[in-house]
Amino acid sequence: MKISAFLSAALVLATTAHGPAHAASHTAAVPAAAASPIQPPADERAAFTWGARGTQNYECKANDKGGFAWAFVAPQADLFSPQGAKMGTHGAGPFWLALDGSKVNGSVKARADAPTGTAIPWLLLGAQSTGGVGVLTAVTHIQRINTVGGTAPADGCASAADVGKQVRQPYTADYVYFVKP
Repeated sequence: MKISAFLSAALVLATTAHGPAHAASHTAAVPAAAASPIQPPADERAAFTWGARGTQNYECKANDKGGFAWAFVAPQADLFSPQGAKMGTHGAGPFWLALDGSKVNGSVKARADAPTGTAIPWLLLGAQSTGGVGVLTAVTHIQRINTVGGTAPADGCASAADVGKQVRQPYTADYVYFVKP
């Protein structure tokens, strides 16, 4: 049995037992239906999963079509182990910073719509650079899965008077960190 098939089966069981809204409640993997676009290279393995609780931040801006729309600015979240211990932070860049000082910057490599349609997309991010020595030093890819919330508001950005308005949309997610063995 391939590791990805095993991890996919583990998520199906974990999601059935805990529900998808319990970020950091289990070691997560991507369900088979969403696996293809956001799977890391086959020679990498999932090392650990941290849940995130925070906000996805948006600003109202004029768009190139003469209208107005919410534009993504940055995430801002705390990261937690499956046992609930704070492990680090996640922010603009994007970056993930562990309490031990190790840091990973990422860039989006692939995305898949969240299964609910009311949450931010699931992502595969490549490690762009690392800093510090610690738990994140060897990370090569990160998956964002099991997202809840975080989407831009449906209203509140409709006129020039709204330009510059900022909102913070609560979200949770699981971040699965991959390394080369």
